[in-house]
Amino acid sequence: MNIRLFQQSDTESVIALWKQVFSDKQPHNNPALVINQKLATQPELFFVAEIDSVIVGTIMAGYDGHRGWLYTVAVNPQYRRRSIGTKLVQHAEKALTAMGCLKINLQVRASNAEVVEFYQKLGYQTDGNISMGKVVIGV
Repeated sequence: MNIRLFQQSDTESVIALWKQVFSDKQPHNNPALVINQKLATQPELFFVAEIDSVIVGTIMAGYDGHRGWLYTVAVNPQYRRRSIGTKLVQHAEKALTAMGCLKINLQVRASNAEVVEFYQKLGYQTDGNISMGKVVIGV
């Protein structure tokens, strides 16, 4: 397995992977939109995992100078249980800490127990904060 920076030529493969893995149909989570936005902001924190030139996983990260964030950790279901997700998270963590990041946040749906357990095994824990959001599309 190889982890590398996302390239524009990966777009269709990543969109297909995300459609397979994520069930969120909200307009602000449209894969093409998300990719374009990430390429405009910190594209150096957008990674793909590939095996034999096939994209099998993704992770995006962000850093605002105070906190880091992990997003769109996705692994093709046929390739799960091979430590791909773990290696992607560790890769992003290294990139963030190299930028000076001291704390990394992420959000997981409370109903997604399998993903919560995955992150707990990597040392993440609930920190007593309430996650809040506001969709501003069309504003």
